Amino acid sequence: MTGTTGPHAARDLITAYVTGDTTLSADTEWALEAHLENCGRCRRHVAEAVTTHTPAVNTLLDDVWAEVDATALDRPAPVRSPLLHKARRWAPPSQLPWLLMSVLVILSALGIDMLARGKTVPSLVLLLSPVVPLLGVAAAWTQRLDPMGELTVTTPRAGLRLVLRRTAVVLGAVIPVLAVAGGVVGVSPALCLLPCLAFTVGTLALGTVTGVRRAAELLGTAWVFVAIIPSLFTARLSVLLAPQSMPVWALALTVSALAITVRARAFTTLPGTELP
Repeated sequence: MTGTTGPHAARDLITAYVTGDTTLSADTEWALEAHLENCGRCRRHVAEAVTTHTPAVNTLLDDVWAEVDATALDRPAPVRSPLLHKARRWAPPSQLPWLLMSVLVILSALGIDMLARGKTVPSLVLLLSPVVPLLGVAAAWTQRLDPMGELTVTTPRAGLRLVLRRTAVVLGAVIPVLAVAGGVVGVSPALCLLPCLAFTVGTLALGTVTGVRRAAELLGTAWVFVAIIPSLFTARLSVLLAPQSMPVWALALTVSALAITVRARAFTTLPGTELP
């Protein structure tokens, strides 16, 4: 860094920085700011320069602190709910809108099924049951959707345990609603819940390679084109949701669970801007 005296910044450089000298290059400013983060002596020099050369700024800071002290006087700190604290250890606040959206999709499908009752059309609740949790699962471990994602991925809890916790929150919100909706329209709970679990675990298994968000997009898109659209056009339920397909779903669930166990370390080692 130019303008230094030994391990510290020169006084004229600090003065130019404080007064907003336009001749300072961006690289020099960045280097000085990086140095100030770890140098208490130079920070004191900055404070002295502010007092000497920009007294208006110093006065403004004093006024701000005085106002903060006045408004905070005799006001107790907010009490955090222990229950809320525990809940946030299982799922981030950013996941809530996606959970609500998943539940809303199920309720919308239920409403359409109720309106179409008596007609020879496949149950929309049953058709959507495998992919409904994917909204919440994708949001559960995606840095792009989690404001605290960069911090989360660096914590000791990051990895398979945290992925499973957040996925459990999704299933805990979706499965009861899905089971009730299936019961209302007369669909076997196994036909709704087993594909739902298989798709969720399969997303995590594929996510060890592609990332969870991309895995959810791939599997969700594939299901739309392979099962949902053909069933709606032909008015016949896909064979993938027939009772005889249940052993296939159970096998897919088992294989996916084994794949996650084998590839558990991938949730902390996958590169990229997205948390796996």
